[in-house]
Amino acid sequence: MAKVQKSRSQRRVRVKTPGGKVTIQYRKRKPAKAKCSECGKELPGVPRQRPYKLQKTAKTAKRPERPYGGKLCSSCTRKLIISKARQ
Repeated sequence: MAKVQKSRSQRRVRVKTPGGKVTIQYRKRKPAKAKCSECGKELPGVPRQRPYKLQKTAKTAKRPERPYGGKLCSSCTRKLIISKARQ
């Protein structure tokens, strides 16, 4: 893990060392939750991870396996598909 500078913008995590002492480690914060591009609702099934961790995860674990998965929520996807079918 890369060394993170002590800063108020970093999150502080209490870690118990092998000696039994509890120390504070500074770690990077998680990114914001993925949002639907249509309505702005938080997307379920999309992990909150930093890009270097997302590279290591499987493609199927990064977003739902459906059209517009990871971009639109299920209700907006449903509306879009219905509107496209009507045209």
